[in-house]
Order: sequence, then structure tokens, then C-alpha cells
Amino acid sequence: MRRAVVTSAATAAGVVLLLSLKPHEAAGPVPVIGSGAGSGTASGSDVSEPSNASASPAPSASAAPAGAARKVGGDTVNTRYGPVQVQVTLTGSRITAVDVLKYPASERRDREINATALPLLNQEAISAQSAAIDVVSGATYTSDGYVRSLQSALDRAKG
Repeated sequence: MRRAVVTSAATAAGVVLLLSLKPHEAAGPVPVIGSGAGSGTASGSDVSEPSNASASPAPSASAAPAGAARKVGGDTVNTRYGPVQVQVTLTGSRITAVDVLKYPASERRDREINATALPLLNQEAISAQSAAIDVVSGATYTSDGYVRSLQSALDRAKG
């Protein structure tokens, strides 16, 4: 009898402690997907029905004076989970920011993965100053689409 009381009390105490733990939640909206100043927050994506084409052209680089920042859109790359498109901001030939215009976000898990993966990819691209970056584990398809879109933007920026 005494053992049952002790076991019940210990179980109840464990449940109370477990329920008192708070889940890790993001404070406010998901961090900025782009890494440029004033890029805003990510509240989703511009995900429309993917087309059958593997890539669609984005607007070409706008002419800008030497030393001025210019934005160049990359191709929209269709991945297994949805389209990915980036826009790179260049000052001269230096990558100063990468904004993700489209990314998979139709499922809750897509949004969770990309909230972590896309900022990492942005940091890697800016650090590497190229599209030669590693994929993010767990976001392989998005990473591949990101790299391909980024490379197309950089190719387009060269002329």
C-alpha cells in the first residue's frame, strides 16, 4: 500500500513538472527570410501552382551606376515540395543580401524547415560570395532550388 502511494505521488509530481514546461515557440513572426536591411518578416510565400517548366526566367538586372546596389532576380526553380526563387542584392560585384521570393510553404512542416534553413542559406551565400554553398540538412530540396536560383541570378548579373 505504501509503495502505491509513493509511486502515485511521484507520478503526479512528474506530470505536474512536465506540464509546467513551456514549448519553444518563436517570439513574434518568423525572422527575415531576406538578409537585406528592412526586408520585413516572412509570413508565407508567393507559392502558386508550380508550372511544368523546371525554371522560369526572372526579370533581368536593372542598370545601376557603379557602386550602387542593384537587385537581380533568379530563375524560379521547381522542387519536389514547391518553387524556390531568390533575388540577390549586389553592390558592385559583392553580394550584400539575398531575399527569398518564393519557397515551399504549403504545409506546416515546410514552413518550420524553411524558417530555419533559408536564413542559414542566406548567410552562407553572403559569406561565400557565390552560389557554392552547402545544403542544409533536412532541407535538401529547398537548398538545391535555392542554389540553382541564386546561380541564375549571379549569371544574369554578370550579363
